[in-house]
Formats: sequence, C-alpha cells, structure tokens
Amino acid sequence: MAKILNIKIDNCPQNHACPAVRICPVGALSQKGFNAPVIDHNRCIKCGKCSNFCPKKALVLEE
Repeated sequence: MAKILNIKIDNCPQNHACPAVRICPVGALSQKGFNAPVIDHNRCIKCGKCSNFCPKKALVLEE
C-alpha cells in the first residue's frame, strides 16, 4: 500500500518557522509566514524524515 504524508493541523502550533521544512531532502515542504507547512506531493519521496523530526507530530507518514 502506498504511503502519503499528511499534516495534522491541530498538532501544528503555527507560531514559528517549521523546523521540518529544512529537513526535507527534496524540498517538498514549504511554509508561508508561520502558517502550517504545505506539502508538494509530487516532490515528496515519502522518506519520513520530516515526520520523524517534527516535535509536535504534526507531519505524519500514513499507509
């Protein structure tokens, strides 16, 4: 089954620059201001680095 990266908005504090954006090796995450990050699903390689790094578990790699 294919994995997909999702954002759990309720877990994202949206009050700082998202630290997981810089962790993505392919630049699939972006952020405007302090809004929740946006996922470019066409670029995402589903490696799980951002979801493992997110301290609030707002980024989740799901089956």
